[in-house]
Amino acid sequence: MANKRPITPCLWFDTQAEEAANFYVSTFEDSKIDSISRYGKEGFEVHGRPAGSVMTVEFRLRGNPYVALNGGPHFKFSEAISLQVFCDTQSEIDRYWAELSRGGEESQCGWLKDRFGLSWQIIPTVSSEMLVDKDERKSQRVTRAFLQMRKFDIAALQRAYAG
Repeated sequence: MANKRPITPCLWFDTQAEEAANFYVSTFEDSKIDSISRYGKEGFEVHGRPAGSVMTVEFRLRGNPYVALNGGPHFKFSEAISLQVFCDTQSEIDRYWAELSRGGEESQCGWLKDRFGLSWQIIPTVSSEMLVDKDERKSQRVTRAFLQMRKFDIAALQRAYAG
């Protein structure tokens, strides 16, 4: 029988895996730390980490599994991968935008980087419906509107959609 564990993103950090996981868990509802593994004396010549320091943190965001790994400074995050957060209300967008961008950097079209360099997209749920509308004029107006935005404004998108 094949393993039925979910496909789990592993996020590579230098030394901030536990700090990042705690931050993400405190930001999203229905989230928790599942377990923490630590480096031992074995393999020090390879990993170079002190025995007892955090190796991985398994955690859940909105019920979805993730692993944060303290793997060293060898790799950095890029915008080539981002985590999408769909929001039903403007207050949700505002809250996630403020919390996740604090100490990071804001970008265009709902994108931001958090203080650890991980990219996020804070997206209004309603935009998905607007962008696939059969009336191409509506979807194009929404596209034109959101291309001018940093943080999404649901009311402005709805006005653009309505024409």
